[in-house]
Parts: sequence; C-alpha cells; structure tokens
Amino acid sequence: MTIPKELEKILEITKEQNTWRRKETLNLIASENVMSPVAESVYMSDYMSRYAEGKPYKRFYQGTKYVDEIETLTMDLMNQVTSSKFCDMRPISGTVANAAVFRVLANPGDKALIAPVQAGAHVSHTRFGTLGALGIEHIELPFDKENINVDVDKSIKMIEEVKPKFVVMGGSLYLFPHPAKELSPHIHAVGAKLVYDAAHVYGLIAGKAWSNPLDDGADFLNVSTHKTFPGPQGGAIFSNNEDYYKPVSRTIFPWFVSNHHLHRLPATAVTALEMREFGEEYASQIVRNAKKLAESLASLGFKVVGEHLGYTKSHQVAVDVRPQGGGAKAAKTLEEANIIVNKNLLPYDGPEAVSNPSGLRIGVQEMTRFGMKEGEMEEIASLFKKVLIDGKEPSQIKREVMEMRKGYLSVKYTFQDGEWEQKFSSKVIPMII
Repeated sequence: MTIPKELEKILEITKEQNTWRRKETLNLIASENVMSPVAESVYMSDYMSRYAEGKPYKRFYQGTKYVDEIETLTMDLMNQVTSSKFCDMRPISGTVANAAVFRVLANPGDKALIAPVQAGAHVSHTRFGTLGALGIEHIELPFDKENINVDVDKSIKMIEEVKPKFVVMGGSLYLFPHPAKELSPHIHAVGAKLVYDAAHVYGLIAGKAWSNPLDDGADFLNVSTHKTFPGPQGGAIFSNNEDYYKPVSRTIFPWFVSNHHLHRLPATAVTALEMREFGEEYASQIVRNAKKLAESLASLGFKVVGEHLGYTKSHQVAVDVRPQGGGAKAAKTLEEANIIVNKNLLPYDGPEAVSNPSGLRIGVQEMTRFGMKEGEMEEIASLFKKVLIDGKEPSQIKREVMEMRKGYLSVKYTFQDGEWEQKFSSKVIPMII
C-alpha cells in the first residue's frame, strides 16, 4: 500500500510543532501550559472516542460505567483543590462555563455589570461575545487607572443604581485580583449574583497563591483547566450554593454541550492530584517568577506596566512596547527569535488599537513548570533586551534561546520520578500498539 503524501505531511507538521514548541522555544503565552507526562499518558485513551450525554449515572447512552466513575472522581478531586462543594466538569472551555451561568442568571434584555476591558475583561463577558449572543446588556464597571483595577467606590454606587442580574469579575489581561470581597456584599444587597471568571488564575487559587473568590463572596467560580492550572484544555464551574448550582448544572446539557470531550477527565484528575501535592510550591514560584521578570525588564529599560504597584501579583507581566514599534511588531520579532508572546491592549489603548496595541502580555507559568526560577527570568529579560532594544538579529538570539531551552525539557511539579516509573508506568496502556 502506498502511503499518501498528505499523511506524511501531517506527521511531519505535527513532529515539527512538537519539537519547536516543546524543545526550542520560550513559551510565554499567558493562556497556555503543558500537561505532565503522567497526565498526557491518560489523555490518550479510549475515552476520546466515546459519548456520555447527561450527568454521571444519568446518561442517555449505554457503555458509560467507567465514564461515570472517572467523572465523579475528577469532580471530587477538583472540589478538594478548590475548597468547593459543587463542581461541573462538562463545560469544554471557560467561555462555555460562562455561557451556562449567564444563561441561567439573566434573560434577554437584563443587565449585567462586567469588569471593564481595561481591567482585563474577557470577550465572553461582553456584548461582542457570550453576553451579546444571549441578548444580555453589558455595562462596564468604573475603572481605576491608578490601581489598574475596578474602582470600588464608584462601582458600589453603580451596582446600587443599575441593580444588575449579575456582576462579572476576573479577566484576561490580569495583573491584580479584582475586588470580590469588597463588592460582593453590595452585589448581594441588590439581589444580584457574583460570577468570578478565574480562567487565567485558577492554578494560583488552587495553589493558594491567591485568595479563593468563593470565600470572598463569589456565587460562581468559572475556570479554564489549562492556563495556570496545568491540565488539558477545558472548563469547569464551581459553587458552594446548591440552589444556585443546580439550575446551571441542568443547563449545560443540552443548551451548550452535548458530549463533553471525555478524554479530558482522567488528565484533569491527574492534574488535580499534582496540584494537591505540588500546587502551593508551583503557584508561589509562578508569582515570584512573574515579579522577577517584570523587575528585570524594567531594569533593562522596558516600560513595564504597574511599577508603583509592584508590577504584578499574577502569572502575567504587561509591557508597553510603543518605543520598540508597538505590540504587533514586537511580538513578531520575538517569535523570530523563538520567544513566544502575544500582543495585547493595555489599559490606555482604545479598541481601534486591537491590530497593533501598545503592549505585550507575558505569562511565566509554562516555563515555571519546566523548572525555571528567578535566575532564568533575568536571562529571559536580557534576551528581550537584545531583540527589542539592542536590535540584534533575531536569528542570532534564536540560537541562544534554543541553547537555553536544552536545560529545561522536563516537566516539574509532578509524580514523574523513579518511584512512579517503577510502580505505575507499566499500568498505562498505550493507545498505539
């Protein structure tokens, strides 16, 4: 049999992707991460071929007895690391998690208050995304430019005047926690709910580097499972209030999800165990690395956002690169040097700047998981300087990046050691025999 040329091409492209992003680049996209070899080994399983519409033990398909078992175990483990009572793993993304909650909390024409775009609101919070699709009116909370955050005093007044159905905090460009604790009493006083979108910072919450919004008054905690939480791509919804949780859980299927990509479940369960064991160490190192990278970039001449606030308390660093030609040019030039970041609007950018915003958004969580610490953050900052300030050829710096990356190829904060290999590696059944 002749092997199709297209098959050869598919395998070649996939191998090139794996080699480039796993072995040759500094991956600093704030919304990405890598799974451990343990999690990846169970991700490639028969679950990826199966359907399980409905809830555990209440399915619309046969053949789901092991799906029920793994989904229940995953929810239990996720509740453990989140310190929550109720969890639904069926949203296949953070955006789907938002959609299910928004749909239950408001009807078309109702009002929702969201963190302003300048404070990092995700597109799903806006009229251009999920809120708009559901016909819910989006009104932005006042923004405190000095503190790069929601303005608490002005927001209290707006909440009392508007009386929204719900308020959304959390976001995408996200340097500092949003004031859930300060605003939640006022939100509840007008009969509204607080939805906290922790997609980006869920790993920091699970690792206790950030306070838990559920403890600060949030009614729902919506997350992604693949950013600072280093699992497979997917979403989840948490709550401590059964009366609020039940109607949302009934809405996910069939409104927003049919099958919920079952191979995510064992990989997410493994990641929850890793976070239970190593999460505090991992999350605290992420925060230290982000702060060190910000300080190092600033010391080398970059305009790092939030200097008077200590730059960042999250996994992210925001840099104004207008002196270096703007976000689009800077991100492209860095990619030529195998440094992967994304261009990003900064608080003072208007929406018209979306194609060439002022800034870069940098995330340190993936490189932290490969074992990098404060010293490596200083090295990364120097590479940024060589490319964007000194004007050295990206191809020259690319060689330095590839050499640096050789020392950071193994995932840390996991069970992958000699003892694990001896006890469990033989129990993982490979899909390709």
